[in-house]
Amino acid sequence: MFSFAKKRPAPLATSRMLEVGDRVLPLKIKPNKRAKRITLRIDPGGRGLSLTVPPHLHEDEISEFLEKYHGWILTKLAKFPKESGLSEGDTIPIRGIDHIIERTGEIRGVTETINDDDKHILRVSGGEEHLRRRIADFLKKEARQDLEKFSSYHAEKLGKPYKSITLRDTRSRWGSCSSDGKLSYSWRIIMAPSYVLDYLTAHEVSHLVEMNHEPQFWQLCESLCPHMQEGKKWLKQNGSLLHAIDFN
Repeated sequence: MFSFAKKRPAPLATSRMLEVGDRVLPLKIKPNKRAKRITLRIDPGGRGLSLTVPPHLHEDEISEFLEKYHGWILTKLAKFPKESGLSEGDTIPIRGIDHIIERTGEIRGVTETINDDDKHILRVSGGEEHLRRRIADFLKKEARQDLEKFSSYHAEKLGKPYKSITLRDTRSRWGSCSSDGKLSYSWRIIMAPSYVLDYLTAHEVSHLVEMNHEPQFWQLCESLCPHMQEGKKWLKQNGSLLHAIDFN
């Protein structure tokens, strides 16, 4: 008498490329032993998708889920541009105002903003191959200037000085505050309206007093930034679009 062992299902692939309409995006699959159902997340900037799934899920269940929500994914991705790079003639928001990118044609020179007949222009020198890097460098410089100004203003109102400010290109959060008073921000926030920068810095500086998100924290944050709700709403609705711009 013979006995045969059951054939085990193939291990679940943790990453793959997924065709969604006319886009091909990376899909990350994250098994989580606490997950009771499949959850789908559009990555910041619409650059990919992430699935959190219960353990021991089969491939066919993943496929059925993706097919079921294909239309929903298409709708969500529609707000992100298919081409996310920057070139001359494109526009880029700076402090919430769209600026037309113009190359000066000169190898050396500064990157600067100018107003010409009610048009907002970002003039960039250097070769075309350096355009994106020069724009990113300019945005980082402007971001540091504004974030230091707003952070210092709110910290002075609280009487709680911060230790330092670091700029990063984070995608999971716009800012953070460590227990020893170090502030960190995403420099991409400079593309948002100024009242959003005001809210973000008020939020992080409030953590110098309240290292939590309890009601007293939000009361403190709103006392520093009366338009807190507007800033939160803008980031929720538009923040991911700032991550869609490719500076590489």
